[in-house]
Amino acid sequence: MGIASENKIVAVIGAAGHTGRFVVAELKRRALGVIVVGRDERKLTPEAASPDVTLRAARMDDPASLDAAVAGAAAVINCAGPFMDTAIPVIDAALRAGIPYLDVAAEQQTVQAIIATRDAAARHAGVVLLPAAAFYGGLADLLASAVHDGSEPVDEVTVAMFLDSWHPTSGTRVTGKRNTAKRLMQRQGRLEVIPDPAPTRHWNFPAPFGDQDMVMLPLTEMITLAHHLRPDTIDSWINLAPLRDLRDPATPPPKASDAQGRSAQLFVMDVLVRKGDQVRRATASGQDIYAVTAPIIVEALERLLAGEARDKAGVRSLGDAFDARAFLDALGPDTVRVVYQDAVQPSPERGACRPGEWQG
Repeated sequence: MGIASENKIVAVIGAAGHTGRFVVAELKRRALGVIVVGRDERKLTPEAASPDVTLRAARMDDPASLDAAVAGAAAVINCAGPFMDTAIPVIDAALRAGIPYLDVAAEQQTVQAIIATRDAAARHAGVVLLPAAAFYGGLADLLASAVHDGSEPVDEVTVAMFLDSWHPTSGTRVTGKRNTAKRLMQRQGRLEVIPDPAPTRHWNFPAPFGDQDMVMLPLTEMITLAHHLRPDTIDSWINLAPLRDLRDPATPPPKASDAQGRSAQLFVMDVLVRKGDQVRRATASGQDIYAVTAPIIVEALERLLAGEARDKAGVRSLGDAFDARAFLDALGPDTVRVVYQDAVQPSPERGACRPGEWQG
């Protein structure tokens, strides 16, 4: 058990963005102090009316301004994408300040770069870095960790994501244009480029969504799972319908549909973990992948401040740093509904799991 921090003030980089606003609201809901940090001072003015936040501006190419932005904070949450531009500068500011860093990155190569170039420095500084502590990267890692008993190495992890729609934010669109790196999957314990064209398959999700056409589309969950559980094989799939929305320039951004500001988007994430002939499954469902990121990352933040990171400095994933089932339980069914299944039939083909047989 780590040492709890008495300081409960959190710097949020990119707080004026879509996900950043959800994160700030969640921090306020949990009575944590907030330093709202933006790259554009003009975008910070809507927060100025709130008496419980501090407003600061910082530039990614100005270490002194980043140091000033996080001064006095117990931790920093980075919501400012593209993370290929922001992650390393903000991490370096966190390391200089000696405080934990969390982000919501979905870019594989960014999380790889963090592991490769900042893990040793974070270990030396005794600082925890939690990249991809979001829907992509974080939730899949928690689900896989929740059904893995930890006694033996994992052979295979399969992730299947269903979104009934995808109304991308402007940040998602900018990142998509900038992120031209080839996507990676894991085979024989090594990350390698996925085939072109990407493989397709069917997946039978719980009712009412049922059988879906899927395509291989690994995001940061591939990197967090490879770094944490180190399985021989990892596959990650998503249904085709939301990708049509994402690729259509006419698709509008998310629109609030409830009092919490969440869009009407629904998601399901299926995670299968195979060890020999034993396959376990965890299925999570909820609403709005951007909004659900806020309680996930803030729950991680609170556990870090409470000293619950298992005394592990360096680059970590959520399932590695925390008790995964306790973490998911703490989110509650209004945020994420999770169903566990401890005995799933494996397929004779490469040990893969047969989704058509799963009835949650």
